[in-house]
Amino acid sequence: MFALMQSTRLESLHLSVDSVTGLKAVIAIHNSRLGPALGGCRYLAYPDDESAVEDAIRLAQGMSYKAALAGLAQGGGVAVIIRPVHVENRAALFEAFGRCINQLDGRYITAIDSGTSVADMDCIAQQTQHVTSTTSAGDPAPHAAMGVFTGIRATAMARLGSDNLEGLRVAIQGLGNVGFALAEQLHAAGAELLVSDIDHGKVQLAMEQLGAHPIANDALLSTPCDILAPCGLGGVLNSNTVTQLRCSAVAGSANNQLTHLDVADQLERRGILYAPDYVINAGGLIYVSLKHRGEELTTITAHLSKISSRLTEVFAHAQAEKRSPARVADELAEKVLYR
Repeated sequence: MFALMQSTRLESLHLSVDSVTGLKAVIAIHNSRLGPALGGCRYLAYPDDESAVEDAIRLAQGMSYKAALAGLAQGGGVAVIIRPVHVENRAALFEAFGRCINQLDGRYITAIDSGTSVADMDCIAQQTQHVTSTTSAGDPAPHAAMGVFTGIRATAMARLGSDNLEGLRVAIQGLGNVGFALAEQLHAAGAELLVSDIDHGKVQLAMEQLGAHPIANDALLSTPCDILAPCGLGGVLNSNTVTQLRCSAVAGSANNQLTHLDVADQLERRGILYAPDYVINAGGLIYVSLKHRGEELTTITAHLSKISSRLTEVFAHAQAEKRSPARVADELAEKVLYR
C-alpha cells in the first residue's frame, strides 16, 4: 500500500468503517497543491479490500492530472465505498460517509460517480457541506458527455482530418449516464453508432431512439469502426485487447482506460490515436468544481469548450515528439502539479 502511495505521489489515504451501517470507505487524496481535492464517490463491490484501495489511489491520481490540465483550482481525490452484500439502510450508510468527509475539514469534496446517485449525494449533504452533484447542484453527466463529444471532434480532426462526425462509425462501450448522453449527441451530429452494454435494456433504448447497432460485449473491441469510445469502467485497454482493436482512434469517458502506460505506446505503434482519458473526460469535474464555486452555466459551458483545444495541444506535442499522447499529457500535468 505504501509503495503504491509513493509511486503515485499520493498525499494521504483515509480508511473509515461504521459498524452500524456496514460502511467501509476509502478516501484517497492525491494532490492538494492547486486547491481542495475534488473527486467522485464510487459505490461498488470489490473482490477484496486491497482492490478497493488500489482503485481509489489510481483514480485520485487521475483526478489530480485532470484538474491540472483542465485549469481548475482543485486537487485530486476519490472516495470508494465497498458495497456490502446486504444493505439495510442505504441513506444511513451515505449519511455515515458524510460524517467521515466532514472530519477532513474541507480537504476533500465528494461528487457522484459509478454506483452513486444524486439521492446519495443528498444524504451526504445532511452531514457535510463538502459535497456536490446534489439535487440542487445538478447531475454532471450531461456536461461530462458534452466534454467528451467536444473531445471526439478534436480527435477526429487530428486523426481523420475533419471534425465533421456525419457518417463516422463510433463504437460506444457502456451506456451509463455519460455513455448514453454521449450517444445522443453523436446521433444528433450524424454519427453511426455501434453500442454494447451489460444492460440489454439500455442497448434496446439506444436502438429504438438513436438507430444504434447492437454489438455483443465481447465483440465490440474487435468491431471495425472509426472511433472507439470506452464509457464504462476502467482497464479496458491492455496488451491483449489492444491487438484486437480495428479503429483509428480511442476517445471515451471511462477513467483509467489503460492498464499500464506501456499500452499507450502499443497503441502508438499500431497507429491508433489515443485521447488521454483524464483530458477528454474532464467535463464532469469542470461542472462540479465550478458549480460548487457558484459559477453560472455560461461560464461552465465556456470552460468545457477548452477540452478541445487542450487535446489539440496534446496531439500536436505527441506528433512533433513522436510519442504517445498519454505520455505527453502526463508530463504536462506533472509540470503544473510539481513545478
